[in-house]
Amino acid sequence: MASKKVLALNNLKPNVGARKARTRVGRGEGSGHGKTSGRGGKGQTARSGGGVRAGFEGGQMPLYRRLPKVGFTSRRAVRGANDYSIVRLSVLERLDNGTTVDLEKIQTLGYAKKSSQRAGVKILCDVEKVTKKLHLKVHAISAGARAKVEAAGGSVELLSA
Repeated sequence: MASKKVLALNNLKPNVGARKARTRVGRGEGSGHGKTSGRGGKGQTARSGGGVRAGFEGGQMPLYRRLPKVGFTSRRAVRGANDYSIVRLSVLERLDNGTTVDLEKIQTLGYAKKSSQRAGVKILCDVEKVTKKLHLKVHAISAGARAKVEAAGGSVELLSA
């Protein structure tokens, strides 16, 4: 009966061809890697530590400088926190007389997102005359819009953001 080969630390060895001998350069012309040791002719790239950085094009304007600048700039960094969901008076004119307009009402109408990171709601004026008596509870309102709402008998309450 033939004995089984037992796997143990004293008989471990890599598979045939798994370990390849390192190429020894500069060991004579007969080796195929003699004389210049695979570095070609003379010059900067033949020297130890020689060569140019990645992206260097020999003094020509490199690609990364020829292309336009792109990147991320946060809108909050540009605009700051003064970023309101804008609602126009012409939209509010469609509501019933005596309606109280607050953030929840504007969100149900679809003019402000529920998960918005904005500063709040701002009402802008885009009509000649307001015909409905509206009660606004908003974060900001333009002077013209406020005057027209109050002239129609409505009220404006400013909320803190």
